Amino acid sequence: MTALFIVQIILLIAALVATYRPLGDYMGRTFTSQRDLAAEKALYRWCKIDARSQQTWQAYARSVLAFSVLGVVALYGILRLQAFLPFNTQQENVPPFLAFNTAVSFVTNTNWQNYSPEQTLGHGAQMLGLTVQNFLSAAVGISVAIALVRGFAFSKTHTIGNFWVDVTRATTRILLPAAFIAAFVLVAGGVIQNLSDPVTVTTLSGGTQSIPGGPVASQEAIKLLGTNGGGFFNANSAHPFENPTVWTNLVEIFLMLAIPFSLPRTFGWMVGSHRQGLTIVAVMTTLFVASFALMSWIETRGNDQAPQLAGAALEGKEMRFGILGSTLFGTTSTSTSTGAVNMMHDSMSSLGSMMAMVNMMLGEISPGGVGSGLYAILIIAIIAVFISGLLVGRTPEYIGKKLGPTHMKYASLYVLVMPTLVLVGTALSFAIPAARDTVLNTSLLNSGPHGLSEVLYAFVSAANNNGSAFAGLTGDTPWLNSALGVVMLLGRFLPIVLVLALAGALAREGHTPTTAGTLPTTSPVFVTLFVSVAVLISALTFFPVLTLGPLAEGIL
Repeated sequence: MTALFIVQIILLIAALVATYRPLGDYMGRTFTSQRDLAAEKALYRWCKIDARSQQTWQAYARSVLAFSVLGVVALYGILRLQAFLPFNTQQENVPPFLAFNTAVSFVTNTNWQNYSPEQTLGHGAQMLGLTVQNFLSAAVGISVAIALVRGFAFSKTHTIGNFWVDVTRATTRILLPAAFIAAFVLVAGGVIQNLSDPVTVTTLSGGTQSIPGGPVASQEAIKLLGTNGGGFFNANSAHPFENPTVWTNLVEIFLMLAIPFSLPRTFGWMVGSHRQGLTIVAVMTTLFVASFALMSWIETRGNDQAPQLAGAALEGKEMRFGILGSTLFGTTSTSTSTGAVNMMHDSMSSLGSMMAMVNMMLGEISPGGVGSGLYAILIIAIIAVFISGLLVGRTPEYIGKKLGPTHMKYASLYVLVMPTLVLVGTALSFAIPAARDTVLNTSLLNSGPHGLSEVLYAFVSAANNNGSAFAGLTGDTPWLNSALGVVMLLGRFLPIVLVLALAGALAREGHTPTTAGTLPTTSPVFVTLFVSVAVLISALTFFPVLTLGPLAEGIL
């Protein structure tokens, strides 16, 4: 580990620690305040929203779904009609299947890209379509997480807040100001920001090359803060216009982690116990550090034949970041739901790429996406408390709420959704004759275990709303555009509905006073159990298919 990288790690830790309390408390105040900003009041009047009304979980869920369906339709229309938009840069309208996949991808906070952005989209579609959804999809995730936190904080009520107020405040008070500051920092670091058409230049060899421009810094800021991940360029954060230096690389890593690592503080602030928030952070940090250490060890050792001959696993990595700068970014993007890349995950060693998959297979809880990471890890916390209660013979209680059959049904269904989508989607891609022919003859550049890993990674990424991909897979086919689009929709909104149903069930419960029989949920013992449950849920589900893909490839 170089001295420069040690400095980077120290700076990253210091920045996250310094941000944790003020940002977490600010978000807590944002969602408990009774005051509306002038611009928010105007928006509520225009949309005929009663900001003081409260919604049941069913009404909250209907609002989330209606808002998201409208977003899909609007973005699909923008992509299909982009030739008529301003700042189009002479791009044609996006084909129907690809437009559907892209619209679903950005509305679900996945940002899966089956296309080369600089060759497919004009500046108008990037700004009016993709960047807008980067804000709104992230705001939806935060809103759902806050609704679940209210389920723990509220007592004997049938309401969990107002979605329209939550999504507005998440956008106007958190994401917009933070993205504005982040964009200025990125521009100062060398990320481009303009509305220029591509410039044709003559190279040193006498050839010509088209150099694209665009409003990159503004999109890059919310792409990272909102854990979205879609790049303005095909190379994503490996492109020097998106991520020019080692220091912008560190800033981008911080932006991905800032809100997800601060939301547990918000959770503790709203339920009246900061120690509960610290427990969540301890679990997130343990999983993150373990994953980063394993991925870095694997990549520096270079287990596969080609890396061993080269001395390290350098293929597909930017030399300006090095192996450790790449594995830190890769761990961050797959541990959150960002999906941004500063290296090609398909070029990692087989076991290194498996770690990227495992980060997503955990449910992206270390620390997870903006909002989605918090509500996912709270589901695991509920399961851990329930198991603890069974082990010691105590009634399972968490944050003053007794956990009964209804809560456990919602939690169990939640953890089953993602693995089911991944395994069924992967299986159908090889079981349906027409799909198999498309996958084998068009989509895959590799056969054997690595080919299976490419398809498996795609469905893991889609079901977790991550968006990163193995570059060896061509996803722009009718089957994968449709199948991955459906998986992205179900992977986003089935869990959200279950989370909101759980929030409603918790809010109806009264608070139970802490007694000598209450299981401590802030102790190191519980943190250990918490981490173990998170790992076991993933290991028991995905180990068989991993043995056929990356594990088999690593052994061969």
